[in-house]
Amino acid sequence: MTRRRSRRDVLRSGAVVTLGGLAGCVGAPTRDSLLSEGFESELDSWDSHAHIGPEEPLSAFEWEIERSRTQAATGDWSLELFTEGDHDDGTAWVSTELDPGEATSFSVSLQAWSESESFNTLRNLVAYLGPTEPTAEGDFPDPGANSTAVPEAPFGGLREPLHLAEGWREYSFEWEPESTPESLFLAVGVSVVWEADATHYLDDIVVTAE
Repeated sequence: MTRRRSRRDVLRSGAVVTLGGLAGCVGAPTRDSLLSEGFESELDSWDSHAHIGPEEPLSAFEWEIERSRTQAATGDWSLELFTEGDHDDGTAWVSTELDPGEATSFSVSLQAWSESESFNTLRNLVAYLGPTEPTAEGDFPDPGANSTAVPEAPFGGLREPLHLAEGWREYSFEWEPESTPESLFLAVGVSVVWEADATHYLDDIVVTAE
């Protein structure tokens, strides 16, 4: 598993430069970029994780996460996630730590690739933005949930179906916490619903804050 090198200090120093450059400007609030990830370089700042329900040990769940040139929404690379479906269960994801600064609202968007369109829910895309790093499938939002519609939710995120269209599709959510979190973690991944093996790709992850 690739270990994360925290980007907190780098982002914090960058935020100071940005705010200094904006001093004296008057106008509508601007959104600061916390992350723009296209997986064009190694996964040094990301950790890989997996979880399956209590009926099976994690060793029974086959999954793999790696960079790939097979599909790309932008650039040449994306994140490839393979999940087996033998257990109708299991979630695989990556996570990274961000610097929230003094932000009071956050927006996240990303591109997800599915091999085919399906009227059945084969897999869900899961995403999380909040003060603690997810360690289990249950740490992500419930099926069909999106924090955009939940004022002052304890964390941001979504769990929405993949395979709504063949190829790339954009997903997004917003989060307005009750107060600025002291720490901030982003996690994105795939959760198994249907008993079939599947490979998906994620790309162009953008996190902004205001």
